[in-house]
Amino acid sequence: MKQFIFSLLVLCDVASPVLHSLKYFYTASSGVPNFPEFVAVGMVDELQIDYYDSNTQRTQPKQDWMDKVTTDDPQYWEGQTQIAMNTQQWFKPNIDILKKRFNQTGDRHIFQRMYGCEWDDETGAIDGYDQHGYDGEDFIVFDLKMMSWIAPSPQAFITKLRWDKEKALLEQQKYYFTEYCIMWLKKYLKYGKETLQRTVPPSVSLLQKSPSSPVACHATGFYPDRVMVFWTRDGEELHEEVEHGELLPNPDGTFQISAELSLASVRPEDWGRYACKLQLHGLRDDIITPLEPGRIRSNRAKASSMGVAVGVVAAVVVVVMVLVAAGVALYKKKKKNERGKCLPPGSDNSSELSEKLNPPPDVSVEN
Repeated sequence: MKQFIFSLLVLCDVASPVLHSLKYFYTASSGVPNFPEFVAVGMVDELQIDYYDSNTQRTQPKQDWMDKVTTDDPQYWEGQTQIAMNTQQWFKPNIDILKKRFNQTGDRHIFQRMYGCEWDDETGAIDGYDQHGYDGEDFIVFDLKMMSWIAPSPQAFITKLRWDKEKALLEQQKYYFTEYCIMWLKKYLKYGKETLQRTVPPSVSLLQKSPSSPVACHATGFYPDRVMVFWTRDGEELHEEVEHGELLPNPDGTFQISAELSLASVRPEDWGRYACKLQLHGLRDDIITPLEPGRIRSNRAKASSMGVAVGVVAAVVVVVMVLVAAGVALYKKKKKNERGKCLPPGSDNSSELSEKLNPPPDVSVEN
């Protein structure tokens, strides 16, 4: 389970200072113990906004401010639930289809989709993506600029040829990602303005497991996720001696990240030339932490405690995100799943539009 989740976290790329995103994740699983057969999750700026699975059969808000959506659409949650239930039915047969396509006989398989849009609120630039994955590998990907499908997997080539012929549906894909999705992204940003546009400064610590270990500059508890952490020498950014960690979510909706500095080539008398610098969108000034012995939590007890603390955070993330992502994490980069049905995020005609946007799964991967 942890492998699934931490792979998912890799998807949460550090955004540019003005980039906002709306993403939806679908996962259909077969033979995976303690996993719902189908899970759907929505995220705005990497913050989960809703959740559905085949056990509860109900789409539920995951942020208090998402309740505001019913002011404009009282039937929003009922509509989202119905869409998710329909999508669930379309996803299920695709695993059997793909098993045949890949000539497989095993029972445990995962079929995934991630789709969504991005909007730069300064330049107005927009982008969209729709990618499908099967058993941890890319299956088929939509290229919005080229208005065509890419088949990383040879088994997806048949699907690519069929989908590329459906010009009307390609145009509706374009409409969804460049207009409809962007419209809803802006609505969600408005609903969650106090949360999504807040700035929470981080707590920064220097950690070292042993005298010979690298020194980690660990920042946690910050928001938004638009952050840069790096080591400097004489004010200049370092590259070769530094290993950057992944951006990880905390259970309270904030984030954590670290950057490790190798001391192999750093002489003790030169420590004063080094510092960790953190830049967070929304903070006017950089946070600079000099490399000083007195600042480093270096004894084994403290290092162990910190390891436990980070482990607890990771464990909580796993518990929360397992059902949230249910295997989406197998992706190595942005992924967008099967073309069963592109579910617009709730609208008066969302069912009709989604019906037109993507055909049911019986025409998604097989003739």
